[in-house]
Amino acid sequence: MNEIKCPKCNEVFKVDESGFADIVKQVRDTEFEKALAERGELALAEKRLAVSEALADVEKERDLLKAELERKGDEIKLAQASVKSSLQNELSEKDTQIAKLKAQIQVQDAEKKLAITEAVSKAEKERDSLLGELKSKDTERKLSEATLKEKFAHELKTKEEMIEYYRDMKAKLSTKMVGETLEQHCETEFNRIRATAFPAAYFEKDNDAKSGSKGDYIYRETDDEDNEIISIMFEMKNEGDETATKKKNEDFLKELDKDRNEKGCEYAVLVTLLESDSELYNSGIVDVSYRYPKMYVIRPQFFIPMITVLRNAAMNSMHYKSELALVRSQNIDITDFEERLESFKSGFARNYDLASRKFKTAIDEIDKSIAALQKTKEALMSSDNNLRLANNKAEEVTIKRLTRGNETMKAKFAELGEE
Repeated sequence: MNEIKCPKCNEVFKVDESGFADIVKQVRDTEFEKALAERGELALAEKRLAVSEALADVEKERDLLKAELERKGDEIKLAQASVKSSLQNELSEKDTQIAKLKAQIQVQDAEKKLAITEAVSKAEKERDSLLGELKSKDTERKLSEATLKEKFAHELKTKEEMIEYYRDMKAKLSTKMVGETLEQHCETEFNRIRATAFPAAYFEKDNDAKSGSKGDYIYRETDDEDNEIISIMFEMKNEGDETATKKKNEDFLKELDKDRNEKGCEYAVLVTLLESDSELYNSGIVDVSYRYPKMYVIRPQFFIPMITVLRNAAMNSMHYKSELALVRSQNIDITDFEERLESFKSGFARNYDLASRKFKTAIDEIDKSIAALQKTKEALMSSDNNLRLANNKAEEVTIKRLTRGNETMKAKFAELGEE
């Protein structure tokens, strides 16, 4: 805002940048008209000087002609006196020549006078034309000044009426209605240029109050690959001039930082009309990152410029964000691979442990079977020895051994032998 002091009443009033620029333009136009008038007067003075010099030259030339005429007259008189007695005829011729010369001189004098008259007339016409142009310019300047004064007076009256209207409106609105009016103002300003400046942006009210609190608006924007470019949590705060308890901007910073973190936004911006007399907040965009990370406090007139500044900075860093997202995705792939490898290793180890235990059990069972078979082998081997001994004994059995000492059997075998 710029301050202007009235030169008549010494009243100081504020105008915005566009109004100030119009007033500066008016002052420049006035200076231009003044310079034009001065140039016109200078040109008129130059014309008058030229006319005066031309008149002086004509007068001087006329005096020279008169002097020449007088000199010629003296010469004629001398000639007449020298030849009067003897050359009457020549005198007559001289008279004729003198008459002709006089006629020529008269003609030349008439031509000179006519040229002077024409030059003077032309200079007077040019002078009248310049005077007419100057009068026209002066009339236009006066009309322009009157129009500008009337326009400025009308605009000033309109501004005063608007100020009075808003003062009256602020006095009548409740605190909640004043806050909603600021929100509507910011939403209207954003929607007014959304199609041209932010066609792919998300800008809606924050209606998620699961955590117990919520901000006013959330701005998000992503690229074609769904990578987030920027996200901003907005909080709008206002209060009427008649509000009994005056709030401070610092009272809302902690809650705004909490909402930003809970909603996963990168930046937090407080749009406020609180502390209207504070030079700090009235100076422009205030960075409060020393209190809470990536947080700013602004007046409503900086709402759109704040989004533009943060968005442009984010667009410039999108290349690095893309590389970071790629690295993160690679890290996720590596982590997933490592998790799968660990899962395989643990599964393999578990299966190996189970298989090892079952293998040991099978080996133990095989050892037991081998021991039983060994016993069976030893038993079989013992039986084989007994069978061998039995076989040997069977092979040693003869009829003689069987009948030795048995007379009955000997008799029987003898009878069979005889048969």
